Amino acid sequence: MTIVIGFEGSANKIGVGIIKDGTVLSNPRRTYITPPGQGFLPRDTANHHRKCVLDLTNEALEQAGIKPEDIDCVAYTKGPGMGAPLVCVAIVARTLSQLWNRPLLGVNHCVGHIEMGRMITGAANPTVLYVSGGNTQVIAYSQHRYRIFGETIDIAVGNCLDRFARVLKISNDPSPGYNIEQMAKRGRTLVDLPYTVKGMDVSFSGILSYIEDAAETMITAGKCTAEDLCYSLQETVFAMLVETTERAMAHCGSEEVLIVGGVGCNQRLQEMMGEMCEQRGAKLFATDERFCIDNGAMIAQAGWEMFRGGHVTALEDSWITQRYRTDDVMVTWRD
Repeated sequence: MTIVIGFEGSANKIGVGIIKDGTVLSNPRRTYITPPGQGFLPRDTANHHRKCVLDLTNEALEQAGIKPEDIDCVAYTKGPGMGAPLVCVAIVARTLSQLWNRPLLGVNHCVGHIEMGRMITGAANPTVLYVSGGNTQVIAYSQHRYRIFGETIDIAVGNCLDRFARVLKISNDPSPGYNIEQMAKRGRTLVDLPYTVKGMDVSFSGILSYIEDAAETMITAGKCTAEDLCYSLQETVFAMLVETTERAMAHCGSEEVLIVGGVGCNQRLQEMMGEMCEQRGAKLFATDERFCIDNGAMIAQAGWEMFRGGHVTALEDSWITQRYRTDDVMVTWRD
């Protein structure tokens, strides 16, 4: 029996989760929400995390019905992510590791999403689409690495959606991407937008610039509504993601797709990916907002896999890195 507590705080969500041998015992989370039209700054986000993290830790322990002495390992997000929030969480994890006299383990945020998705859905060896506010990657496992077959060459798809939400002054509660999704359901006119796939990579900055101008000119002129633009943006960027994912599946001979990351909650993305999988005779795996949005349990789950495989992080090596690539991690716990 192995119990791991995980601390996640790479962006605007702070989460503490506890995993016991593949079972989620607790997974409380708080979100830093800014006013409409505004993003979240690293310093303010870190202040939010500092105010919440100890209460969340107590909440996680109470929900799990365990005490600190029951924990075998303390895992935390090493990166990638925003510097100040990452440092805040790493300090807490380092402190508790020493107070509780338990091993410490730095976890790659992206690997956390993948391992959580595999555990929750039961996907065996899927092609992974990882889509969030800070990352967009098409990934497949090979020879003890999560290999990146394609990725964004500029901004992430979630960042594209979030920044367009700011242009429209859409609420950030519960998230700008969720509110764009709801508006897109009411869209009727498909506005032609740039479609930028370059081999296996994608680009979203040009689409964002184009639709920002369209929001100013076309809505004012009555040529379309804000809902039409939300609908058009989703359809375009999701089609790009489905195309690159299908190409990776063909290359790997894969019959499974797993969508992870905050944008992976989007029902339209899941629907479009599901149609592609059905045409290929493949199977789609996805999770709901409890597990696809950043959370502590995903760090605990990846930490659980790593700890059982003999990984630990020495105190002097327990730094954070904002640029920690998915394929930097040696995946020793998989065949």
